[in-house]
Amino acid sequence: MLKKGSKLNSILTGSCPKCQKESMYEDQNPLHLSKVLKMNNHCSHCGLKYQIEPSFFYGAMYVSYGLNVALGIAAFIISFMFFGATIEQSFLTIVITLIVLFPFILRLSRNLYINMFISYDPAAGRK
Repeated sequence: MLKKGSKLNSILTGSCPKCQKESMYEDQNPLHLSKVLKMNNHCSHCGLKYQIEPSFFYGAMYVSYGLNVALGIAAFIISFMFFGATIEQSFLTIVITLIVLFPFILRLSRNLYINMFISYDPAAGRK
C-alpha cells in the first residue's frame, strides 16, 4: 500500500513526489509549529523544484478547506451520533479536533496538492 512509487506513499510521508527519496520539508516533525511549512527549495536527489511557480501552494488552501470540512463533519457525526453529545459539545469537539490536527492538515494539503501535478518517475532518483 505504501510502496515506493505510489501517490499514497508520497502524500503520507511528505516525500518528493518525483523520486520519493527525501522529505520536502526542512523539519519532518509537523509539531514544530514554527517550521511546519518550511520546505526545501528542491530535491537533492532528482532536482525537482517544489515551488513550481510563484505562490504555487496557495492552491493548497482549497485542499485544506476540503479536508477541514470533511474532518469537521466526521467529528460532529462521531460526537453527536455515537457519543450522544449535545450540539454545543459537538461544536466544541469540532473546534478542538481542528485545532489539534491543524499542523497535520497543513502538510497533508500541500502534499496532496503537489501530487496532483507531479508524478513518480523511477528514473528520477538515479540521476
